[in-house]
Amino acid sequence: MNVSKYEQRILHALAQGGMIRHHRNETGHIAEVECLTRDGWRLTDCTLDLFGRLKRRRLIASRGGAPYRITRLGLEAVRAQLDNR
Repeated sequence: MNVSKYEQRILHALAQGGMIRHHRNETGHIAEVECLTRDGWRLTDCTLDLFGRLKRRRLIASRGGAPYRITRLGLEAVRAQLDNR
């Protein structure tokens, strides 16, 4: 699957235990998203457009109104990266 550099960065953070919180407007549509790592850091690369692409390709999903997490398909699409901790 063809995944861009920014999508790859977000998917990698989600694969390590991160999440994408979403905020809805008055009409019920998602108006704002923020990507958080498992340590609580916020990733600024996660935009509403990027979120839409990941959701449309079913690489992320939400269950029961919970924050969005990576799916099995997303785990298969992410390439392994070195974790410099």
